[in-house]
Parts: sequence; structure tokens; C-alpha cells
Amino acid sequence: MSGPMSLEPGGAEQDTLAIRLAAPRRRRHHDDPTLAIRLSGTGLFSGRRKGKGPDEEAVSALAAELAEGVGPAVHPYEVAALLEADGLSAALIKERYGHPDLFSLAAALYERVPRAFPEPAAPADPWRPDTVRCLLRGLLFALPALAYLLTAPLWRIDRHAPVLIVAGVVSWAWGQALGHRAHLRLVAGRREATRTLLAGSALGAALATGLAAIPAGGGAVTVVAAAQSLYLGAAGVLLVLGRERLLLAALSPLIAGATVLPWWEPGALLRLALPLLALFGTLAAAARALGAGFAVPAAAEGPRPLLRLSVPYGLFGLAAAVLVMLEGRQDPYAVIALTLSMGPAEWLLYRYRGWSVAALRASATPRAFLLRSSGVLALCLSGYLLLLLPAALLTDSDPAGLLLLAAVLWTALLLQAFGVAWPPAAICLTAACAAGVVAGLAPPPGPAPLLPAVCGAAAVCLAACAVTVLGRPSPHV
Repeated sequence: MSGPMSLEPGGAEQDTLAIRLAAPRRRRHHDDPTLAIRLSGTGLFSGRRKGKGPDEEAVSALAAELAEGVGPAVHPYEVAALLEADGLSAALIKERYGHPDLFSLAAALYERVPRAFPEPAAPADPWRPDTVRCLLRGLLFALPALAYLLTAPLWRIDRHAPVLIVAGVVSWAWGQALGHRAHLRLVAGRREATRTLLAGSALGAALATGLAAIPAGGGAVTVVAAAQSLYLGAAGVLLVLGRERLLLAALSPLIAGATVLPWWEPGALLRLALPLLALFGTLAAAARALGAGFAVPAAAEGPRPLLRLSVPYGLFGLAAAVLVMLEGRQDPYAVIALTLSMGPAEWLLYRYRGWSVAALRASATPRAFLLRSSGVLALCLSGYLLLLLPAALLTDSDPAGLLLLAAVLWTALLLQAFGVAWPPAAICLTAACAAGVVAGLAPPPGPAPLLPAVCGAAAVCLAACAVTVLGRPSPHV
């Protein structure tokens, strides 16, 4: 159940053979050509056995001496090869052990030594997460909120919030679909993925800005929505290409400005200049990363992935954005805690994959793997929720609503990581539509029990889907 065995030459079996041949060979009594002469004078060895038939004591002694090499053999011919490599001559086999030939002695040794197959060394975990990178990504998801903190005195965020929410929801949904398509294009080559990111991020920023202009009515807040959309597009490019540290450097003006706010008033000019500097830095960093991608030679053009393959990822992004927005209406600080937790969530996604592979190697039946896989799922999900619980209590948020929403997002992302896209998209979209319709009919902040109930039902459906799909060995091979 641990996957197919490699039949290519030069694999792990060659390493094992090299280790065996390289090991120092203990000197045995038949290696010394003068031993027979010395023993013949004592009467213990006359150079020729008296009597007929095998010398059982000598064969048993040889079996005990070669037990480590004979035990893993699956056929007497392997033992014969071992004896021949050990330098045992045909004459010595007849004289000392009483067997007519090499194969007869090998068969006797094979019968005497019980089969013993040592477990191979555990291979390296291919899904071992980069802890620093995961935590950094979670921090990068939350840092852009510092721009709104810096510019809060310059405009009415509460009045123009619907414009920014529309732009943010569209950018989030578009970014999820674009990220998936870019990763598909990375299989063809880095230049092809770069071309997809450049065209997709520009189109997504234009689409988000255009839809945000509808509730803005052509007002000046459209410029803010355009800046937000441009940043999200450029940041998505850097995150897909693995340039997290470059994005952190671009956001350093925001970090510096927010750090000094408790002790110093920077003034209107700096409050506006620092977010703009961070925006231009992010755009420049994205341009640099794209330029490096275009410098790579183009790969052989093959069939492009179908656009419809990325549709469920975009729909999930849309549903997740709506659910997070509804949670933010009731507990704004819960959204910040949820955003910061995306780093540990990604780390646990990697851990689930690694631990599931280990469970697959340790299981002998599909049922045993199902039980182990379900235990790994419960461990990772409960660990993620326990990590969020103190944040919910410290921010005075509703723990049930935040934890159930987090369970929905994490389980959906887990299924997507295994290529299961439509079930989580459908479940999350249904939950977002139900919560959005009822919340739209109710006055802000909406009925408090609604979102936890919807997220609870969605979390149960997603957990059942994860146990059913990921409880089989085939997705993990």
C-alpha cells in the first residue's frame, strides 16, 4: 500500500547491494589456506572427511555464521551467490561440509536459517513544511490592513466600505482561480506561468475596479478601490511565485508607519505617502518577479489546461470572501485573527499530507488506513481550532462562529489541495448564499446565530466529504 516499487536500474536496491559489498568481511576459517595444514596435525581436520553425507555440525556452524546474509534471501540461489562471493570453493564444500556442490550447500543453509526481512529505513517526508515560510505568508495576508489604519483619519471608511468590499470580494475570487491556473501552467514552464500571471492579474484588477465603480457612483473612492485591486493582483503574483520576502520588503513602509502611530502623529502627508509607497513597491517587486520569469526560455508548447478547471476554485474564493465578510460585520477583530491563522493553517495542510503518507505505510488494510486517516484529519483540524480559540477569546469574538468558519475554510482548502474542487465549492457557495440572503434581509449586524448554524452544517458536510474521499489510499499515493 505504499506505492509501486521502482523497477529502474540504479535504485535503492543497488545502494543496499553496495552497502553489503562494502562492509568488511569477517575472516572465516576457510579463508586461511594454512588452517587445514595446522588442523591436520591435531587430528581435528584431516583434509578429507571420513564417512559419507553432509557434516551437519559444520553446516549448522556455517548457517549461524551467515545468518545475517541468508535470512533475507527469498530463494536458495541467493544463498549460492552469497557463498560464491564469499570465496567458498567446490573442493572445500565437498571436503569440509560434505555436500556435492554449491547449490546443495546453499539449499541446506536456506532451510536452516529462518526468513528475516528487515524493515527498510523510513524515507524523508516529501511534505515537510517550511515553518518560517508558512508563518510569513499568514503575516503577509494581514499586513495590508495597516494601510486602512494609517489612512483612517483622511476619509470615511465606514461610508465607502461597500465599494472596497465589492472590490475585495471580486479580487479574492479572481485570485483563487488565477493562482490555480498559474500553478497548472507551472507544469509547462515558468515563462508560461509568468505570462498567465501577468495577463490574469491585470485583467482581475480591471474587473474588480470596474465592478466597484458601480456602488461608488464614479466617486473618488473608485481610486482607492483601484489601488486595492492593483495591490491584491501584484501581491498574488509574488505569492504564487514564492517571493514572500520580497513582498514583506515592499510592505515595510506600512509596518514602519503603523509602529510609530502610538507615539507620534505622522500627519496627513505621511499617512497618505506610506501606503502609496508600499503600493508602488509591491508593483515594482511584482514587475521584477515577472521579468525574471520572462527571462527563462520558453518551453515546448503543449496543450493548455482548460479554463473550466479553475472555475470551482474561483467560486470557492467568492464563497469564502462572502462568509468572511459576514463574520466581519459581527466581529471585525475575528477577521484579523482568522487572516493571521492562515499561516498555521497552511502548515497543518502540509502536516496532514505527510502524516497521511506515514499512515499509509503503516496500514495493512484499507479499513486500517481509513481509521488512521480519520485520526490524522481530526488531529490537524482540532489543532487548528485550538490555535484560534485564544484569539477568539482575546478579541471578545463569538468563539462558535469563528471556529466553525475556520473549520469550513480549512477543510475546503484540504480537499482542494488533493484536487477535489467542486464539492467544497458547492458546499461553501450554498452556505454563503444562504447566509447572505438572510443577512441581507436583516438589519446590521444581522442575526447572530445565523452564520454559526450555516457554517456548522457546511463544516459537517465538508468533514464527511474529506473522510470519504481522503480515507482511501489512492489520493495519497
